[in-house]
Amino acid sequence: MDSQHLISIIKEIGRGKNAARDLSREDAQTLFTAILNDEIPPLQLGAILIALRIKGESLEELAGFLDACEASYCHLNAPQGKVPLVIPAYNGARQLPNLTPLLASLVAREGMPVLVHGVPDDPGRVTTIEIFRAMGIEPAQDIAEAEQQLASRNLAVVTIDTLAPALARALKLRREIGLRSSGHTLVKMIQPFTSKAIRLVSVTHPEYLDRMRAFFTSYASDALLLRGAEGEAVAHPRREPVIEWLDGKTAEVWRGTAEENPELPDGRVATVTAAWIVEVLSRNREGPAAITHQTGCCIQAATTKVTVKSPEYRSL
Repeated sequence: MDSQHLISIIKEIGRGKNAARDLSREDAQTLFTAILNDEIPPLQLGAILIALRIKGESLEELAGFLDACEASYCHLNAPQGKVPLVIPAYNGARQLPNLTPLLASLVAREGMPVLVHGVPDDPGRVTTIEIFRAMGIEPAQDIAEAEQQLASRNLAVVTIDTLAPALARALKLRREIGLRSSGHTLVKMIQPFTSKAIRLVSVTHPEYLDRMRAFFTSYASDALLLRGAEGEAVAHPRREPVIEWLDGKTAEVWRGTAEENPELPDGRVATVTAAWIVEVLSRNREGPAAITHQTGCCIQAATTKVTVKSPEYRSL
């Protein structure tokens, strides 16, 4: 992308929240492809990232950015005849226990392949991959190993550096500018399989629910949307689980039952959370009803039906 084209884009998106203009899907794809390929000089890259942060991405821009992301990495083959679940894990937890590994393990145990992708560590947070490691589950070293794990045990964990190196580099720009960028939204939206898969999409702020709902009922499909626990794609254990099934055209709300005070481990220590999860998986301890409900929703989504049973959908 030449310098003049970059300057024209910055002028379009950098006029402030009210005066900025949105890019077309094609221009958005071209721009993000250049970002992923590390083709934009640092000064202009910083201007673009800050401008997008202030303006916010339009749905057309998100679609173009996502097109660029999907074209930048190698996708996985799912086990034959099965629809996998994709769980992004990028926020970690500060206070609540990070129960994403519990959700992934429960869904995998029901026979649905689950791919968890995320960051291995994040200062001040307990990441999903840290807990998996404490459970004795190491991230796959390459895509082939992830495919083998999905075939043999219905569960694979992979770091974003292994899955999509170019997107991983875009995420690390946060260290240089001090703010999250469009990449942090997109990495939770990617679909890493060559065939149909269910995406578990979580948001932190309520206003993003509207944006993701609009995207997955207009530009994409097959997503389960929720406001996650501290940003992780797992239901909050103390709140009524509200999960939306988005099929590309419509949105349907699947509600569960909340528990006021479920028994939970100390979420600040990965090994403690891991040991607690192992006890739940061994049926020596009850897990939160919200996670049971979300597990049922994931299984139900794979059948593409539009109704889900009660939180006790299946005895887990």
